[in-house]
Amino acid sequence: MSTPDRDRISAALIDAAEGMTTLDIDTNQLASAVSGFPNVASVTADPSFPHGLTVHVTERMPVLVASEGHRRRTPVAADGSVLPGVEVDGSTLPVLRVDDVPASGRLHGEALDEPRVIGAAPPPLRPLIEGVATSRDYGIVATLQRGIDLRFGAASKPRAKWAAAAAILADPKVTSLDYVDIRVPSRPAIGG
Repeated sequence: MSTPDRDRISAALIDAAEGMTTLDIDTNQLASAVSGFPNVASVTADPSFPHGLTVHVTERMPVLVASEGHRRRTPVAADGSVLPGVEVDGSTLPVLRVDDVPASGRLHGEALDEPRVIGAAPPPLRPLIEGVATSRDYGIVATLQRGIDLRFGAASKPRAKWAAAAAILADPKVTSLDYVDIRVPSRPAIGG
């Protein structure tokens, strides 16, 4: 796990697992032991007879920072889960401006679509994303460095849309670009 809570999560899982045997693993009890950690998405376990147990933790990694202006900034995972208490360098994640960041749980409505789209971004492109918003005309719009807008439309098919955007951004023949319209990923359009 990459979270600063790693030791506390490990301790909670070890404490819960010590009462189990390799023939009777209760994954619900393991999951319950770490339910207070918002960055833990799921827990699975593999017993190794006679005395071993390997616990696999799937983390929710922050993909953007939801911001209520200067009052509150909270990391958000790709599934829209808010991650209060998770430390991130806010300058490396895109910012999503929202009216109200919930104290726990998930973002709702349009604000939930943006993390899904940003979470699907290929790792090499993630550092280039400066912000994300929803436009009445273009749907979800991710703004890259140098002011290039990626117009996603709806949150559907985000991986295909990112693949189309990546192909255009990597094309050496494209020398000037203001936007990439990938609302229909099989027919992207560019302008600028």
